[in-house]
Amino acid sequence: MSHHPPARKSNYRWWIVSLLFLSTVINYIDRQTLSVLAPIIKREQGWNNQDFGLIVIAFRVAYTIGQSLSGRMVDRLGTRRGLSIAVAWYSVVAMATPLASTLRGFCAFRFLLGLGESANWPAAAKAVSEWFPKRERALAVGIFDSGSSIGAAVAPALVLAITAWFGNWRAAFVVTGSLGFLWLIAWRRISAAPILVDTGQAGPAAQTPWRKLLAYRQTWGAISARALCDPVWFFITDWFAIYLTSKGFKLEESLLAFWIPFLCADLGNYAGGGLSSFLVHRGWSVGAARKAIFVPGGIGMALLIPAAYTSDLATITACFGAATFSYAAGSTIANTLPADLFESSSVATVSGMGGTASGLGTILSTYLIGYVADHYGFQSIVIAASMIPLLAVVLVLMLVRNTEASGKGTVVAV
Repeated sequence: MSHHPPARKSNYRWWIVSLLFLSTVINYIDRQTLSVLAPIIKREQGWNNQDFGLIVIAFRVAYTIGQSLSGRMVDRLGTRRGLSIAVAWYSVVAMATPLASTLRGFCAFRFLLGLGESANWPAAAKAVSEWFPKRERALAVGIFDSGSSIGAAVAPALVLAITAWFGNWRAAFVVTGSLGFLWLIAWRRISAAPILVDTGQAGPAAQTPWRKLLAYRQTWGAISARALCDPVWFFITDWFAIYLTSKGFKLEESLLAFWIPFLCADLGNYAGGGLSSFLVHRGWSVGAARKAIFVPGGIGMALLIPAAYTSDLATITACFGAATFSYAAGSTIANTLPADLFESSSVATVSGMGGTASGLGTILSTYLIGYVADHYGFQSIVIAASMIPLLAVVLVLMLVRNTEASGKGTVVAV
């Protein structure tokens, strides 16, 4: 007997992934608002790079804590309810950010924003495991994950336009923060439809304890894929505007250069997810189809290295574009692994674990970036960011030996 849903309902999953894409876009616009306005606010507030680093760290601490907690919450409450609560939370916080008037105040608002935004990826990963068969999961993840690069690419022009229109930077936080409430209207309506993929469970499954999940090598493979690659992406999203200004470029005059790496990341999401899904359709095993994308993606991030040795805007842009394309292709696979490896009742939890690990790495790297940038410049930072993902490639090849969920146990231990 076929387990495929009827054709009429089958198309519904693409509405779900479209909304997941939009939630990711909004998520990134909200967080990028401060990054885009950083040169303006730094000047007004009298911050140096280490001060700005503290604000970024406040967000990362909350995001790191929140990933594991929100992953567990989403597995317990369900994707629809859990993501609704998270989006409402961070939208309110984003709109209230202009109330901050001190460094400590900005840190507090960014901490609260990080708590709310941390649920997006665990919830989206869980939704993919519930709505998409494995042959389509990488493409679905690529679609929603591409929202991060789209949001990051749209944010500079949008935020600067709002700031210019209203004549002050505070209005940008209010306008971008309100987008989440518009999204909630559509999400509450569309996500009420029943889950389409047969999870093999007759009823709600008991949640697998964290301790048991951490006993599997596949869990650590999935965690490593995120922990060693995501900090490079966050270096680019949080610091790229400041990096360009450190090279002597004016942000208003280099918007195209700012957009290109994020647009390349968008293409990388679709290329990585689409090609992996195509390989599964062609008869490749799920594991081989995932690694065929992740390995070149991790290696390709080393293309960032030449940017450390030039002040030519076109060369810098090309290097960052190649690196973010490679990152996004590999990231799509990293975000797909929990859905491949684990039952639905544990997908958001494992995804959250990976997010927590990536957050810890990002917090450490953010502190080091602020210190090193103030004292030595960005060259060594760019080189290090290029090389660390190679370790992720090695660990994924060693630890993820099977990407087929058993259907009876939480994961196939090999």
